[in-house]
Amino acid sequence: MNPSLLLVTDEEATREAISGEVAGLGASVIHASSGEEALEILTSQPVDGIITGLKLKGIDGLTLLKGIQEIDEQLPVIMVTAYGTVAAAVEAMKAGAFDFLEKPFDQDDVRRTVQKALAMTRLVAENRVLREELERQYDFSAIIGTSPQVVEILRLAGDVAVTNATALISGESGTGKELLARAIHYNSGRVGHPFVAINCATLPENLLESELFGYESGAFTGAEKRKIGRFELAAGGTLFLDEIGEMTLAVQVKLLRVLELREFSRLGSTETLRADVRLIVATNRDLADLVSKRLFREDLYYRIHVFPITIPPLQERTQDILPLARHFLLELVERTGKMVTDIRPEARRILLNYGWPGNVRELKNVLERAVILTQDNSIGPEHLPLRLQEERVSLANVAVSLPRQGLSLEEVERSLLKQALERSRHNKSKAARLLGMSRATLRYRLKKFSLDAE
Repeated sequence: MNPSLLLVTDEEATREAISGEVAGLGASVIHASSGEEALEILTSQPVDGIITGLKLKGIDGLTLLKGIQEIDEQLPVIMVTAYGTVAAAVEAMKAGAFDFLEKPFDQDDVRRTVQKALAMTRLVAENRVLREELERQYDFSAIIGTSPQVVEILRLAGDVAVTNATALISGESGTGKELLARAIHYNSGRVGHPFVAINCATLPENLLESELFGYESGAFTGAEKRKIGRFELAAGGTLFLDEIGEMTLAVQVKLLRVLELREFSRLGSTETLRADVRLIVATNRDLADLVSKRLFREDLYYRIHVFPITIPPLQERTQDILPLARHFLLELVERTGKMVTDIRPEARRILLNYGWPGNVRELKNVLERAVILTQDNSIGPEHLPLRLQEERVSLANVAVSLPRQGLSLEEVERSLLKQALERSRHNKSKAARLLGMSRATLRYRLKKFSLDAE
């Protein structure tokens, strides 16, 4: 739709001069002869900008400006001033006006100023749409699942979102740790401020430190200009540290200091900056185990272990597989335009029986591939990767020879565990799938027979 401008003036010459230029930009003009009339119009219909004189019938331009800001503080207001009253226009700009036009009007100046105001309105509208889309995408309702585990995760996430407490999200790769972190941020009091994420596993120690804290020009070789770190970029918002278990001990010491003092300095600077951020961290490793091996600082562990949330692997919550598959299918239909609306029973059985070592991320990729391959409105077994159709190993097809002196059930179990580990090349997720048990159960049984060390 064409943009519209509200022109507030009781001077016929001003109205004609500005209306002509605005019409040339493809914008429509709505006229008001007083500030009171302008406010009435604003409450009944939207506009993309306002041009108003300082001197008006009834309320003056500055009072009108305050009234406009109460209705929509992001609406650009251009003030019209006569020669000799520029100081008053500057005062209006300090009060929040977008710009001013001085009489007698310069046509190029009028067009340029109006174009800038309309461009700002478009940007504000686009940002608002993007913000609403982000909030919709990262609403807790976007976390799909009906299993008791997911219900509990959502309850915990909702409880911690309204606080500033540090949240520690644990789970295997692909379970949706960053999605949950974003949902916590977008449902918190910091939603109007940035969500800044960094993966600690992708950067070496020196680069990770400079990314977190920033640096001054000349702080080290190659530092040609100042760099703002992630703590600064996330000011007022949330900083998400993914794979914190990969952080070196040297950087851990500096992170601990920031968490204790709530302040930091850029590399090469003596200036102390306030760390006004909410911290959410994630890991796919057992931090307690890393602490016992002296690979993770114990004091930092207890500092970030304020509110732990564990996301179980997908194979431990199989009742979420089909709801997730349907959710991804709807997303793919919207994105690709292919009307694939069904997963056939045989394909559903395969999805349910597979162990999903790549978790939710793998399921999403499998569905995307299937949508690309299918030529009708349904997904069948032929559209799924062959690896999904491997059968689990059962007691019936595992050869266990019985010696004359007999064999205890514990020895049978130990033998099956060792065979599963060998077949999976010690991939515990795959071994668990081969045996038809959860990864947690496998870990327990490996520990029981002292096979975890092997």
